[in-house]
Amino acid sequence: MNKYIKALRAPFLAGSIAPVLIGASLAFAEGYFSLRNFIAAIVGVASLHTAANLINDFHDAEGSDAVNFRVTPFSGGSRAIQEEGLKKSALIAMVVFSLLLALASALWMMKAGKPLAIPIGLLGLFIGWAYSAPPLQLMSKGWGELLIFFAFGPLVSLGAYYVITGHLSLGSFVVGIPQGFLITGVIWINEFPDYEADKSVGKNNLVVRIGPELARYLYCFIMAMSFMSVIFIVGFFKISYLIMLAFISFPLAFKAMKIAWKEYLSYQNLIPGQALTVKTVVAQGLLISLGLIISRLISGFIKI
Repeated sequence: MNKYIKALRAPFLAGSIAPVLIGASLAFAEGYFSLRNFIAAIVGVASLHTAANLINDFHDAEGSDAVNFRVTPFSGGSRAIQEEGLKKSALIAMVVFSLLLALASALWMMKAGKPLAIPIGLLGLFIGWAYSAPPLQLMSKGWGELLIFFAFGPLVSLGAYYVITGHLSLGSFVVGIPQGFLITGVIWINEFPDYEADKSVGKNNLVVRIGPELARYLYCFIMAMSFMSVIFIVGFFKISYLIMLAFISFPLAFKAMKIAWKEYLSYQNLIPGQALTVKTVVAQGLLISLGLIISRLISGFIKI
């Protein structure tokens, strides 16, 4: 059983659930909420994220994961195949189950009068497939980080907002941008330990393309932009200034940046920086959500 749980990489689901919370909290701030739709959004997004993780393990099993000896708890794949003996056929079965669960969630939303849940979900699925699977395999062509930014930030907050309110809005898209930067930061810092293995098999992500030394500058830039974008959102869109509670999580990000700057070549010493990056994703997501919820409680009662 352990090998199946390990293959799911469940702790990383926080990276997709946090923007769901943000999108749902924005809907709440505007006077809308449905617990059933909120749960359906979490189930759908988590299932698609799990499928993407499994697809990634499937295609990396004989690629970079097979030659990667600088494995950390946050990078190098789940290792369920390499260390636990999980068969590829089992991975495929788990992918199918995850996709069926996501489909059930989307169909339920469509029946509830939210037909765009299916194309939004299909776009997320396509991105997860195109990131890892040939012939596109965009993670090896320098496009993977951009896809992750879009798919695990603005797209998720937009989708969560839609399944609760029944309509789309620009605000629900841009409010996911800070999380998009942070989840890109997670991918970015995880590419440092994988650098040698990725380079040896032609997995030319951006860290491989520009080299670790320059990549550390961009990691710090990405992490900083996740907070600068909050100021931009408050200044240019009708989003409550209370989302600036996000800055309470900045010390986590700053500490992660300091570790990455100094230890980018030491995969063991980099582990605390990887952990802090993930913690920043969760903390910032919760704080932005809290700010949106408080803004509604201040302004008046929610309409059901």
